Formats: sequence, C-alpha cells, structure tokens
Amino acid sequence: MTADQAVRPGTGATDLAARAAAVLPGGVSSNVRLATARTFFERGSGPRLWDVDGNEYVDYLLGQGPAFLGHAHPQVNGAVTAAVGRGMVFGAQHALEVEAVEKLLAAVGWADMARLGVSGTEAVQGALRLARAATGRRKMIGFAGQYHGWLDTVLMAHGPDGRHGPGSAGQPPQYLADWLVTPFNDAEALQRCFEEHPGEIAAVILEPMMCNSGAIAPRSGFLARLRELCTAHGAVLIFDEVVTGFRLAFGGAAQRFGVTPDVAIYGKAVAGGWPVAAIAGRRELLELFGTGKVNHSGTFNASVMAAAAVSATMDVLRETQPYTAVEEHGAALLTGLRGIGERHGVPLHVQGLPAAFHVSFRAEGAPPADVVDHASLQSLDLARYTRFSRTLAAHGIWVAGRGIWYVSAAHGPAELTDALDRFDRALAADVAESRR
Repeated sequence: MTADQAVRPGTGATDLAARAAAVLPGGVSSNVRLATARTFFERGSGPRLWDVDGNEYVDYLLGQGPAFLGHAHPQVNGAVTAAVGRGMVFGAQHALEVEAVEKLLAAVGWADMARLGVSGTEAVQGALRLARAATGRRKMIGFAGQYHGWLDTVLMAHGPDGRHGPGSAGQPPQYLADWLVTPFNDAEALQRCFEEHPGEIAAVILEPMMCNSGAIAPRSGFLARLRELCTAHGAVLIFDEVVTGFRLAFGGAAQRFGVTPDVAIYGKAVAGGWPVAAIAGRRELLELFGTGKVNHSGTFNASVMAAAAVSATMDVLRETQPYTAVEEHGAALLTGLRGIGERHGVPLHVQGLPAAFHVSFRAEGAPPADVVDHASLQSLDLARYTRFSRTLAAHGIWVAGRGIWYVSAAHGPAELTDALDRFDRALAADVAESRR
C-alpha cells in the first residue's frame, strides 16, 4: 500500500456482507464485532491481514489478543497438524496434555497445577466455583469496568456513579447479587469492602492490568496491598490473565508486577491463537477438581489440538524470548503516535505498556489527565475513537474500536513504518472531515 493509497472495498466484501446479514445475527458471530468495520478477511500471516478484496492491513488487534506470535505461526500450526493426524478427542487422557501443562506451569513459575479448557469465560466460572467451595462463602469482589466473560453471573454494566447491574437484556439481576464492585487502583475502597463484609468474601477477581478497558496499569503497591488483604481475610485472589498472560512477560502479569495470586486464568496468548484457556493455581485449590468435590467438565478440554498448541507456544516463547523486541516496538509505536497527534494539533490520549496500550481522544478543551480507573476512562472521547478506528481500517490499520492496541512478537520495523505512515494519513483525513 503506497502513501497515496487506501483500502479499496470490492465486490467480495459487499457480497459477503449481504450473505452474512441474512444468516448471522447482526452479520457477526460475536457481539464484540458489532462495533468494528465490516471487513471480511481471507488470510493472516505474521503481523498482517489480507481481506477478500486483496487489501492488506497491519494488524494491531491480533484477533482480540490471541495472535501474540503473529498469525499462522508455522511452528505452532505444524505441531497441531502433526498431532491431529493421530486423533482429536479421546474422552481420556493423552501424553500431550501432560506435556502442555508441565510447560505452562514451568513458564508461570508460581502455580502447582492447571487444567486446560476452551474459553476464558468458562475458565472464570471454574475459578469462582473453586473459591466458593474452598472458603464456604459466596460474595465476590470485582472492579468497575473489568470484563470476566459474557455469562449471567459475571457480565456487568458499570455506571458513572459506581453502581453496577446486568450488562445485557435477558440477564437476571439476581445473578449478580453476590458481587461487590470497587474502583480499580483504590486500595482504601477495597479494604472497606472487606471490613463491611467480614467473613463473607470468597474471592477477589481482577485483571491485574485493565487491558479490556483503557490499558490501565496498577498503581505502585496496589496489587501488593490486594494480596495482603486477601491473605488477611482468607479470600482467594484470582488473577484474570486471559489477556495479560504470556503477553506482559513469560510469566504474565504475576511476574511483571511481582505479586502472586492463588488462582489465575489464562487464554488468548497461551496457545498461539488456538481456542484454549487454562485455570492454574495452588495445589490445595486445584485438587478440589481432582477429588470430584468441585465439578469442572468439558468434552473438548485438553483436546489434542489444544494441548499441541499450548506445548508448541510455550516452546516458541521460551526459545525466542520475544519480550524485549515487543517492548521496543511498542515503545517506538507509542512515541510515534503521540508525535503524530501533536503535529496535527489533535488531543490524542495514549497510555499503557508497550505490549498493550490504549489510544483515544481527550475531550475538547480538556487538559491531559491520568486515567487510573473506569470512571476516569469515561472522561475521554471514546465515541470519537470508535469512529476513528473505522478510518484507521480504511487506511490499512486493523485495531479494536474500544482503543486497545496489541503488539505481537511478529511486528517489526516494516510494520512500524507502515503503521505510523498510515496513522498519520488517517488522522489527517479525520481532521479534514471534522472541519467540513
């Protein structure tokens, strides 16, 4: 794509959009995709995508995060291809699942045992059930703006006044009755929750870095204080590392921030793009599955494909240690995007870590301000960025409408150059359109 070119929609996308609208609700298979540009992709390789009309994109969405090694990684896909030729689902154990979990535990470092599942949403339910069984308590503490899956017991909408409620029509409100919700990064509010509900808290669950909303890192000392409070009050600390796991460090956010949970949930980057999740944790908790006291089931848990993908992904991450390169690429990208915003006189807000950061716009006339939780995130012009993400797609950058950018191990100098050039042209087009 040259400097004077942009994505050119063709008949392939138009035809598929009509066909999809006829058979898929909203034309998509996940409601997250309702807000994205209606693009139909034909293939992905490394850090790039190609749509059905031949247009090429630099990809910083990475399938909502799973393609941390880039698309169609040959070592991972080769391992899955070789394994699946010997069977797919046995309804019993196989050597690859043992190998995969051994490698996963070695990477994580702190956990004693793990189970493989299919999705992060499902793994969250297993972790919450474990906590309730282990403590004999019901109440859970969560954090405003965080996402732990789409099921009735965890999906929430969070208001600016701090209240929470069902996140969807058809969701019974009583399924959220056991939740206490506090602001992220507010250790005092968290302590009050424990003090006001003594002996009632089964677990605290959180994304240790808010990647689903705003790429908000924990303040210094916040996670350590959270660990202290959970230990003092006998509550299980659950890290939802579906996004952060194997992305922020080989050992995930627990390694990056130096705080150890009791249970963690992994997904996305754990299997190089294959649909796999894992629950890992302390032996005395995970063994509740093993005794049969706590049910955790699934026909496709630890399928041959899943185990092969996890095993190969752990090998690639251990052998290549891509984290320095990811940090360097992401840091250069962050700096470049901020500079483009300044040159165009546009109030861009860019924050987060190099491996996962958030881009949005400050409200007109608003000074730069720290975004530390869900409430302060709402001060940004999030709607403008959602619209701008479609302009970015039209200029060959594929990103999420909610502002998160993911950097992969496959992104290199060519992608950095292309991304900054395309972002520059997209922002210029956005500025010109706003002046009409």
